[in-house]
Amino acid sequence: MVYVRFLVVRKPFFLEINKIKHNVMSYTVKTKNCWYNDHQVIVKMFFLNDIPFTFDDLPEGYMYDHDIVEEANNNRTYSVDDIYKGSNYLIMECCHPCFDVMEITNPENLPEDIQTFYNGEEDLLG
Repeated sequence: MVYVRFLVVRKPFFLEINKIKHNVMSYTVKTKNCWYNDHQVIVKMFFLNDIPFTFDDLPEGYMYDHDIVEEANNNRTYSVDDIYKGSNYLIMECCHPCFDVMEITNPENLPEDIQTFYNGEEDLLG
């Protein structure tokens, strides 16, 4: 008499987990009005997951807008070094929105210069 045993092999569980985690890294852009350069000027600061990476100048006459000045007073003051460090960190991690293609949940909050790239209207990479 011959006995035959069968071994049941299952797919490894981690293959199923990898299928679920396809969009793990997504980034959020926030903007705030902040004092910049030792309280000399108020700018619209851009943050990627709370890391400052660039800013835009506000239009003329913003100092007469009480809401903008109040918001800037409630936010942290940023220096040139803060922007430099935040931007360099994002570049080293290959996740700077101005230089790297990445998934951003709200591209409408990006600076106007690069919004067209994230909306698919322009190819900035050449």
